[in-house]
Amino acid sequence: MKERVVVAVDAMGGDHAPAVEIEAAIQAARRWDIAIALVGDQERINDELNKHNVAGLDLRVRHASQVVGMQDSASDAVRKKKDSSIRVAFNMVKEGDAHAVVSAGNSGATMAAGMFVLKRVRGIDRPAIATIMPNLRDQTLVLDVGGNVDCKPLHLAQFAAMGDVYARHILGKKNPRVGLLSNGEEEKKGTELTRETHGILKSSHFNYVGYVEGRDIFNGTVDVVVCDGFVGNVVLKVSEGVADAMTTMLRREFDGRLLAKLGFLLAKPAFRAFKKKIDYAEYGGAPLLGIEGVGMICHGGSSAQAIMNAIRMARDYSAMDVNRKLTAYLEKIGEPPAGEGNASEVAGGNSAG
Repeated sequence: MKERVVVAVDAMGGDHAPAVEIEAAIQAARRWDIAIALVGDQERINDELNKHNVAGLDLRVRHASQVVGMQDSASDAVRKKKDSSIRVAFNMVKEGDAHAVVSAGNSGATMAAGMFVLKRVRGIDRPAIATIMPNLRDQTLVLDVGGNVDCKPLHLAQFAAMGDVYARHILGKKNPRVGLLSNGEEEKKGTELTRETHGILKSSHFNYVGYVEGRDIFNGTVDVVVCDGFVGNVVLKVSEGVADAMTTMLRREFDGRLLAKLGFLLAKPAFRAFKKKIDYAEYGGAPLLGIEGVGMICHGGSSAQAIMNAIRMARDYSAMDVNRKLTAYLEKIGEPPAGEGNASEVAGGNSAG
């Protein structure tokens, strides 16, 4: 019999914990053959569970006495709060009690805890946070979007390798087009970091298409876009802001006049489909690539739908055994061994929240 995937959910992370996390866990357990371990204050979790009908659902509770807040430094998650919900969740993966972790808590702490408890995939110096963005064709994977503010060319090259493997095995891309984000397509453009990285990637074993610009993320000409965490986080936040602003502006136009309201009624199905395509809740969480396990990072203000979809993504990531495929790929192409990045660097503030 196939082993049931167990996802450990940080029930105390996020702005609306534990209610939203528990609602998401219940929805996920109902929709898919999946077990959910809710990690956090046992009394609060059970009080919330008692508000729902959970008969027949595989929901488990693992007590954790501490919580890492959004204002806490990432180092607290690793060094001081050893019984925090996020640390306990990753310990469950290490001990074989869970296959993956989902958290809407402090992203820097989640990354640091993942690195400290599970360690890095062999051949990877710095784990990266990836996100999926909609484009005119389907989806674009962008990484890093906040894990590493300061990067070296080798780190970006490793991000590209991780993105290629993820796009192949999770997004179903047969030969992903990998691009390096820059301020122009010409080789003379970019910074010292991007130019050195470009030199490395030109001799890579995957389908590297060279420099790409910000607009290429959305026009569907590239499948994986690589950048450092500072640039990626700015891209992510701007994209979310534009999507929210566009939705609000469209609603205001439709609310203004009678003819506009009639037009909205006719266009409502298209508007609903458009909103769904740009809604981050549809994509769930951002995978933490490069750790020896599965970690999904969600927005602090994530809805139950977003966390539910992150649980689904965690299940798929675990089932596809992406880390084993990544390790095999790195061994095949002879990537230099990892040896620079560690949890202390991340805990010291090397992430963009």
